[in-house]
Amino acid sequence: MNFRPKNLNEQTIVITGASSGIGLATAREAASQGAQVVLVSRDESALRQVVEELQGAGGDAIAVTADVGDPDAVNAIAESAIAKYGGFDTWVNNAGVSIYGLLDEVPVEDHRRLFETNFWGTVYGSLAALPHLKDNGGTLVNVGSVLSERAIPLQGMYSASKHAVKGFTDALRTEMMHAKLPVNVTLIKPSGIDTPYVEHARNYTHKAATLPAPVYDPSLVADGILSCATTYRRELTIGEQKAYEWLEATFPGLADRMIAQTSVGQQQLERPPRHAGDNLFSPPPVSDPQQRGEYTGYTMPISPYTSIAKHPLATLAILGGVLVGLGALTRVNR
Repeated sequence: MNFRPKNLNEQTIVITGASSGIGLATAREAASQGAQVVLVSRDESALRQVVEELQGAGGDAIAVTADVGDPDAVNAIAESAIAKYGGFDTWVNNAGVSIYGLLDEVPVEDHRRLFETNFWGTVYGSLAALPHLKDNGGTLVNVGSVLSERAIPLQGMYSASKHAVKGFTDALRTEMMHAKLPVNVTLIKPSGIDTPYVEHARNYTHKAATLPAPVYDPSLVADGILSCATTYRRELTIGEQKAYEWLEATFPGLADRMIAQTSVGQQQLERPPRHAGDNLFSPPPVSDPQQRGEYTGYTMPISPYTSIAKHPLATLAILGGVLVGLGALTRVNR
């Protein structure tokens, strides 16, 4: 059965990967709306700065330093949330790392580490959250990617990890439904988002990495995550990439050829890469909480598709009103 979530100002929300990017944007927005927030990251210094910021603005937040690739550390996150707040209502598995490079040129240990964080971190977080959510009701939000549906070159193992996150999330959702447990399980699929994602990625190519356009503001993902914390949604795509999912499902061969021809160039800049500061095995050397990255192109402040997906009935009502108005105007002109 679907669980009816509480309002944000009545919730305690656990967010992994909360020291930068999407996690930081979500933590800030949740705290500003009155939620109690449990911030999780490997970067203790950055977490401390974020907690001080949120508390200084009147928010209620604690920090838990943990590597989501360590199941014992992830279990300790749940224990900390229960000890401080008596439990939690929404758990967001957001922590992730990335690698730019051809699959056969990246060391296997790096591939494994990426999967340990992106996939197993999501699994460990979900399994740590479930006992409390099953007993008390709540929402589990797993952050996948538009690459959960369509893999691309240079980010092959990242794509594979997000495919795995989608498979795990879909299976877990149906198991909760079969058992009629009060747990909502949601998958968020962001498009390219202007976060420190590129700056934190390990790069094995000979060029600097970038995000293919269109690129969106991280606040859109934060809004999407928090909307799923208060209203049940099976999944939500952030950005206008739904068309690629349709192309993949309808004309997969054509999608392969298009991506093979265009995707590599769209992810690279004509300058050498920075080979320092990635977060694959440990936090970046500079503990500076950053919500936005260094993307130099235009960052989309809105996503029409996501707005429609979040508010389908309101959108239909508006469109219906427009059509009625156009019909009336046409009759008047006649």
